[in-house]
Amino acid sequence: MLTTRFVDGAPNWIDVGTSDIEGATRFYGALFGWQFVSAGPDAGGYGFFQLDGKTVAGGMQTTPEQGPPSWTVYFQSRDAQATAQAAGQAHGRVLFQPMDVMGQGHMAILADQAGVSFGIWQPGQNKGVDLAGDPGSLCWVELYTPDIAAAAAFYHSVLGLETSAVPFPGGVYTCVNPAEGGEDAMFGGIVPLADDPTETDAFWLPYFEVPDTDAVVADAEKLGGTVRVPATDIEGVGRVARLADPYGARFAVIKSAPPQQQQ
Repeated sequence: MLTTRFVDGAPNWIDVGTSDIEGATRFYGALFGWQFVSAGPDAGGYGFFQLDGKTVAGGMQTTPEQGPPSWTVYFQSRDAQATAQAAGQAHGRVLFQPMDVMGQGHMAILADQAGVSFGIWQPGQNKGVDLAGDPGSLCWVELYTPDIAAAAAFYHSVLGLETSAVPFPGGVYTCVNPAEGGEDAMFGGIVPLADDPTETDAFWLPYFEVPDTDAVVADAEKLGGTVRVPATDIEGVGRVARLADPYGARFAVIKSAPPQQQQ
């Protein structure tokens, strides 16, 4: 699972672009206890979702021209410009050129070989989210893609990520970890898009840790969200559900199994 001991290639930031930032603030505030704090008058409406004063995500209102509401996962890079160049060389694309963000760091938005968008954050004053792996914060990410081997090759080339096959109920799960820290630093997985009839497009899916998956699912529905995959127990992993907020941004929640039960 994720921690805030960030290393190159690991997720260190996440944000949501939404058609209604006020509505999204109400939704995630009621669901996770988050509060939205503006990043200031020069930030173009961008702000931070905070839990007990600690930043867990970012968010801003976006237009239809910028794409549908969605969560974007950012991965740590020591050189955003070099990472963007590497993405192009690996048959990806640079959607948003690397830029300085008010001295806080450098960011870029890229797309992999299958067209899946993701972010790069080169830390400056802002090292990343303040919480990871705790209830109400990011704890895992999954890439849904039509070609696992191609995706693994792309992210290895661009971010230095490594993959490993882990036995899983019904088959094998492809785990992802940064080069530094090895498999002990696993932060996500790669999933065949064809195995999931609920999805038609490739994307990165963020998971948030919760104290009670079923309660969060029920609250999400009451708040106008959508249940894409109902709460399900996964042996040795935890109880998982996949949701979408009222504006269509997809995410998942998990109550992780106790460490002694994990495989």
